Amino acid sequence: MEANTLFFLKALLLLCFNVCFTLASDPDPIQDFCIPKPMTSPHHDHHFSTNLPCKNSSEVTTEDFVFSGLKTAGNFTETGFATLPVSPTNFPGLNTLGLSFVRADLKPGSINPPHYHPRATEVAHLVKGRVYSGFVDSNNKVYAKVMEEGEMMVYPKGLVHFQMNVGDVTATILAGLNSQSPGIQKIPSVVFGSGINEELLMKAFGMSIKQIGTLKKRFDPVMSNEH
Repeated sequence: MEANTLFFLKALLLLCFNVCFTLASDPDPIQDFCIPKPMTSPHHDHHFSTNLPCKNSSEVTTEDFVFSGLKTAGNFTETGFATLPVSPTNFPGLNTLGLSFVRADLKPGSINPPHYHPRATEVAHLVKGRVYSGFVDSNNKVYAKVMEEGEMMVYPKGLVHFQMNVGDVTATILAGLNSQSPGIQKIPSVVFGSGINEELLMKAFGMSIKQIGTLKKRFDPVMSNEH
């Protein structure tokens, strides 16, 4: 009996460990902060490097923890959408802290297409405008509403979410994510711009080869550059 109980406890501890490890986000820092030293190689990517050599604390200044790049909107696309991501790449003070941010601006009628972040939950704060915003859960249920200025919405980790400006002025959203490298996959580009077999797409969406080709020309970066 004691052997069975011990085996059960070990199995339970192993299960708890695996669950906790799975639910964890970025690794917890082991020091107050880590301002990375200037990159010595152009191939380094701060997004994914939580173990870069840190500056000596005597070299760190207040300016390392201040970012001023979100005061104005980024460059708008032809569809009226602009985004400014903030990560350790352009704000080294975030390094090892498990955080990133983004400013999104949408002109009236424009959208932030359905997308998801595989490594982060997102909290979006509507600073200005009126935005139809929501996400879809794993049962294909939509949770969406028109957000008013000052409201916030959370998009759970890994779930598809979206925004559309339904107001008369350019909308501004500030969002925080609980990973310094949340990743982003935009559904239209993932499906039609990644090189998935055209026959499979035809069968999956009930479209003709011509319709699939039209969408691939729009979302496949290689084909877009050729036209």
